[in-house]
Amino acid sequence: MLICKCGNSSRGWCLCCAVGNACLLSVVVQEIRKQPVAALTPVVISMEETLAEQILSRVCSIHLCCSVCVRVCLCVFACDQVCVHLCVCLRVYCSQYLSPLSVYPDVSLHRQQSLPHRPTIPMVARIADQNTSGTPAMTEREASRLDKFRQVLAGPNTDLEELRKLSWSGIPRQVRPITWKLLSGYLPANTERRESTLQRKRQEYFGFIEQYYDSRNDEHHQDTYRQIHIDIPRTNPLIPLFQQASVQEIFERILFIWAIRHPASGYVQGINDLVTPFFVVYVFEYIKEEVENFDVSSLQEETLRNIEADSFWCMSKLLDGIQDNYTFAQPGIQRKVKALEELVSRIDETVHVHMQQYEVEYLQFAFRWMNNLLMRELPLRCTIRLWDTYQAEPEGFSHFHLYVCAAFLVRWRKEILDERDFQGLMILLQNLPTMHWGNEEVSVLLAEAYRLKFAFADAPNHYKR
Repeated sequence: MLICKCGNSSRGWCLCCAVGNACLLSVVVQEIRKQPVAALTPVVISMEETLAEQILSRVCSIHLCCSVCVRVCLCVFACDQVCVHLCVCLRVYCSQYLSPLSVYPDVSLHRQQSLPHRPTIPMVARIADQNTSGTPAMTEREASRLDKFRQVLAGPNTDLEELRKLSWSGIPRQVRPITWKLLSGYLPANTERRESTLQRKRQEYFGFIEQYYDSRNDEHHQDTYRQIHIDIPRTNPLIPLFQQASVQEIFERILFIWAIRHPASGYVQGINDLVTPFFVVYVFEYIKEEVENFDVSSLQEETLRNIEADSFWCMSKLLDGIQDNYTFAQPGIQRKVKALEELVSRIDETVHVHMQQYEVEYLQFAFRWMNNLLMRELPLRCTIRLWDTYQAEPEGFSHFHLYVCAAFLVRWRKEILDERDFQGLMILLQNLPTMHWGNEEVSVLLAEAYRLKFAFADAPNHYKR
């Protein structure tokens, strides 16, 4: 247990002591309490830089504007909610948007180095070749599954129900792009209508670019664009593909246009992560080599435009189903985190009680799980495999994800029970050792999530004892 300078030991460092400026917090609280709840939005916008950047630059030694953390804190100040406590260690809470290595370098590095030695697996490369075996060479079983996909896709009207059944266990790389477009609802089941639909939607997207993108530096939109511009370089920073200037410009356009067209939520940190699986999968549609170090400038301009537009529309389809995760105060995430807590208390009371004993609140670690759909917890290759099932599962991103998170948490039961203090538990939960995970581990996770859904989802009081 960390002991704060002011003597508070209930959660760790107090906000004001961690910042090193007790006056800052008191001024913020006084200003916020003067505002009615309905007036919070402009306050959030005006205080993001002065509050979040000052706090995070001092505590984490990183220049970061954490708008989501600020929004949550402001809601607590204004509404006197108790779901988030100011006494929670700020370094832990705000690391929802930081690499754990940046926050706890020594402990995090030691935890990863303590894993058994295994061959290094690229974060992205050959993700689609790992259909079931995890090896680049296609097995007889994989070839048979690929044939089944092609048969379903070959008809004049694709049987979407059959396609979902096949996709639940993973989609071969060769047909993943078209399958994702069909399952997301971006493309129609009718084969003859697909090409015209693609042309129309791609033209529509670039029409949005012409209409809106030049306004990114206008006074009304500059805060949104600035936040996107800050976040893009942090998106999968260890993958060279996403550090290319042309790729970052694509992401900026996609995120800005989406934010402008969805004013109820606007841009929220975490949405930037949701572009990457679509982008990678649709790049794979045009190349055969590994994508991690692929130079997208070698693609024709028209091809890159197609990838950009397709990524935008499919990300939009995903977000349409979970938009309340990103509206003001993020009520969707609040509900899902609460549901996760209640579900875990039913399926593994020992783990639940252990975390309660050391005063670990689910919001402190599971907020990121819901906000980023576990993308910060899993390698990108695993995320893509996970999304195969999410797109095949009814309400996969909005409902089934809850059971995946529950299965994911309980998967680390032994490690959780071995930790005997708040700090150790938080370090573990925000730096789970999944860097060597592949399709086998994801398949086991999904199977357990399906079992939990089957056991609990249809029971009206399944969270209650």
